[in-house]
Amino acid sequence: MSQTLKAIYRDGAFIPQTPCDFPDGVEVEITIRAPNLIPPKVTDPEERRRLMDELIQNMLDNPIPENAPRLTREELHERR
Repeated sequence: MSQTLKAIYRDGAFIPQTPCDFPDGVEVEITIRAPNLIPPKVTDPEERRRLMDELIQNMLDNPIPENAPRLTREELHERR
C-alpha cells in the first residue's frame, strides 16, 4: 500500500500533518523531500556569526507591536 503524507520533523520524530490510516506498529519507508531547505552560501564561521548577529539586532530594533493582531494556529499555518 502506498500513501503520501506531509509531516513535520520535531524532537526526533516525524509528525503527520495529513490523516494516516496505518495501524500502530506498522513499518514504513520514508523518503525525505525537502524543497524548502537551501544550503547556506556563506561557509566562513565568522561571516555566518556576523550575519546572525545582524539578523538578531534587526529583530531587536523592530519588535512586534504589543497591539498587533494575534493570529490563531490555523491562520499561521494557512496554505495559500
